[in-house]
Amino acid sequence: MSDTDTQTPPEDSNAEAGANPTPEAGQPEEKPTLKDVAAAMGGGRNIDALLNVRLDVRVVLGRSRMPISELLELSKGSVIELDRKVGDPVDIMINDRMVARGDLVKVNGDHIGVALREIVKDFIPEV
Repeated sequence: MSDTDTQTPPEDSNAEAGANPTPEAGQPEEKPTLKDVAAAMGGGRNIDALLNVRLDVRVVLGRSRMPISELLELSKGSVIELDRKVGDPVDIMINDRMVARGDLVKVNGDHIGVALREIVKDFIPEV
């Protein structure tokens, strides 16, 4: 490089990739989604083929055990006591594997949803 060549500073790599720039002070930082984590772990492999695979997703409010004799006595209006308390997080299960915990929330009028509280560490393999 000669003395007359000018060197321009490198541009922000986030701007080149179309990603959001670093959040300004006072703005919350965006948390990565499961899709982001999977893409980062892919090592260049294309995961697009997997994006349309359907999975069984269940939200578990709690569990209870009872003898068959009690089960046969259940009728309309019976109450089954669960192993959780009101306000405890619910488990999010995907294909019979717990992947997250969350809180029940009201959405769109009479519907309920789950606000994720934590992702279970065993679900995301070490990078």
